[in-house]
Amino acid sequence: MRIAIAGISHEALVSSPLPTTLADFRVYRGAAIVDHLGVGDTLRELRIDAVPILYAGSITPSGSVDEGDYLALRDEILDGLRSAGPVDGVCLVLHGAMVVKNIWNGETDVVREVRAVVGNEVPIAVRFDVHCNLTDEFASKTDFWTAYRTAPHRDVRETLERTLTLLARVIDEGLHPRPVFIHVPLLIPGERSNTDVDPMRSLIALAMQIERRSGILNAEVQVGFAWGDTPATGASVVVTATGEENLPMARRAARELAQAYWDARNDFAFDQEVAPTIGEAIDRAVAAPERTVFLTDSGDNVTAGAPGDNTNFLAALLAKRVSDAVVSGLVDPAAFEVCQKAGVGATVSVSLGGKADALYCKPVVATGVVEHLYVPPLAEQDASDRTLRVDGVRVLVTNIRVAFARLSDIRLAGVEPLEHKIIVHKLGYLLPELRDAAPREIMALTEGYTDLDFSRLPYIYVIRPIFPLDPEMVWKPVITNNAGYDEEAEGSSKG
Repeated sequence: MRIAIAGISHEALVSSPLPTTLADFRVYRGAAIVDHLGVGDTLRELRIDAVPILYAGSITPSGSVDEGDYLALRDEILDGLRSAGPVDGVCLVLHGAMVVKNIWNGETDVVREVRAVVGNEVPIAVRFDVHCNLTDEFASKTDFWTAYRTAPHRDVRETLERTLTLLARVIDEGLHPRPVFIHVPLLIPGERSNTDVDPMRSLIALAMQIERRSGILNAEVQVGFAWGDTPATGASVVVTATGEENLPMARRAARELAQAYWDARNDFAFDQEVAPTIGEAIDRAVAAPERTVFLTDSGDNVTAGAPGDNTNFLAALLAKRVSDAVVSGLVDPAAFEVCQKAGVGATVSVSLGGKADALYCKPVVATGVVEHLYVPPLAEQDASDRTLRVDGVRVLVTNIRVAFARLSDIRLAGVEPLEHKIIVHKLGYLLPELRDAAPREIMALTEGYTDLDFSRLPYIYVIRPIFPLDPEMVWKPVITNNAGYDEEAEGSSKG
């Protein structure tokens, strides 16, 4: 069977002052797509003749995507589909929270246009991040989709393999999947929906139990991307029937799953130690018996699209005269160039940070010693590090926004993370390797573009009412895509 593979993957923080352009994507074409996604063995096992067209993945989440740059990528995918000849199916690799200037929901636009090219008889399957904001139109134009079942994410490749396996089954068995989609009005950050603990652990277990029922192709729980601030923002569920004849069962199961989601709305909580302020986080870390404490600056979380140059943590560390701390990292191309030109061992005076994020902080003027310069091979990554020691604080200054998600990222900057008392990360929850390595983890509830206190954020476009912004709201599950039902006709068949 011939399956086309393509996608544009980006998570957009609508409020970000940093627009996303073509330069913010890594673009793969042809066989390089299969190598990058790591599914070559799966394609061979499933006897899939892959037709890889284009895959563009953003380097780091940021603001909305420039319309012209998005259209250039999308249209290359459409042209590739037209020239590919007949295909038995299409697998789209998307994130689910892409916003495009003047277009809004990018995933809906991609699927709308792909459907127009391949027609209604060719199945379209989509792989998503669990933090996806989906529309009714998307759900009505897609045969089925899957989403990660881990957060922090450990099943990225496995989810794509699951998508391809289900798509191969749909083609081999001649199935006509019908997804039943329910938008659940919940704003939930990833930091309150870790899949290793309840309620997400139990909700995903319920979805997996539902998809084992006869007549059900798959069932998914989507958390949504709460900082997206779009009309589609929020949680959702989908249960996909293997065909029209199994829609009543899928509808009942979707309502069951959505109701369980809603009933758990007050149970989503942080699963790590939390400090309400930067000052308290630092004080706890300094006094901690552990040799090293990892702190996270959740309001400036670059993996959720924040600018990454908020200086409030750095300013507090310097004001408290902390003797041994590392800030990994701080985005500042200008300070980066000053350190680069001065060289290792030089003393420099720089204005650090507070440039992209001029709303929540201001620059820190500091004098320090350049301790380390790192320029990576171009084939590995685009970010370079300059380590600047200011008093007892080492600042890993970067030229572009990048998450220090692994211990090796910090080590490349000349810093052994477990040999310092405090390591500050521009993250919310720690990503898996860091969490496993951290002797102690404290998440600071800092203000910023990715503030975890949603009451402090200026939501404009989300559909109200929505929980927790409207805590007294009343809701029941309603199916809104084209697998919707006539309540009177179904009558007592509703579960």
